[in-house]
Amino acid sequence: MRIIASGLLLGLTSSCVLAAAASPVDVEVTPDIVYGHKLGMALTMDLFRPKANANGATLLFMVSGGWRSNWTEPAKATAFFQPMLDRGFQIFAVRHGSSPKFNIPEITADVKQAAAFVHANAGRYQVDPKRLGVYGGSAGGHLSLLLGTTAEENSRVAAVVAYFPPTDLRAWVSEDPASNRSFPALRFPPAQAGAYSPILHVTPDDAPTLLVHGDKDALVPLSHSENILAEFKKQNVACELVVIPGGGHGFKGDDDVRAREAMIAWFEKYLVKRAEGAR
Repeated sequence: MRIIASGLLLGLTSSCVLAAAASPVDVEVTPDIVYGHKLGMALTMDLFRPKANANGATLLFMVSGGWRSNWTEPAKATAFFQPMLDRGFQIFAVRHGSSPKFNIPEITADVKQAAAFVHANAGRYQVDPKRLGVYGGSAGGHLSLLLGTTAEENSRVAAVVAYFPPTDLRAWVSEDPASNRSFPALRFPPAQAGAYSPILHVTPDDAPTLLVHGDKDALVPLSHSENILAEFKKQNVACELVVIPGGGHGFKGDDDVRAREAMIAWFEKYLVKRAEGAR
């Protein structure tokens, strides 16, 4: 399969500003936390923390569309996270080494390093590592699934939500620039594609995972979520697929609200209520 459109760039990063509301939010922002260095440059993330009603859970948001990771002024990005902040979640917006400079193997190493940093600095940032989730859309969903299926103990997450994620890269990866002109992050040795295809790494100890996908997605077909859902079920991993009728690669209006509410409910179930029940 060749990727012939640029729809992956419609991942949640591009909607941060478009979806932003003008209303103020009661939130503390810690910008540009350095979680590592690469080629002499800092790898950074921003922390958004509600000033009241914190529920004790933390989320990593994968700032990635087409495996491009763009910086957004925190004051503008805050409104995008407002529904999650209002429900008590604190959020790290994780930026990785961006395509076209870096490819998926290098990008994956970055997000795992970010998760490991949060684990290692849990006390500093008021994080309970057992109540750490990850989410993202499109390329960000792919990276979220990789954290859910391949992370080591020091970067482990407890719940995953992935919007319209690519789950099997084997038909897409090529070192020929002509075959993936729109997505240079896919230019690496095809023999390595399986290592970065979440569908091949599902095991019984994976994090509970919610998939949200439109049935009219022409860029990343619904089958990507359906196929990995089947693998999760085979391994008895808690999982669910929410299909958005008529939804394409990106959601708007009522579809966006439905997807977001499903995501919040998933994280509340596995990061908040489950933890409260264990006390």
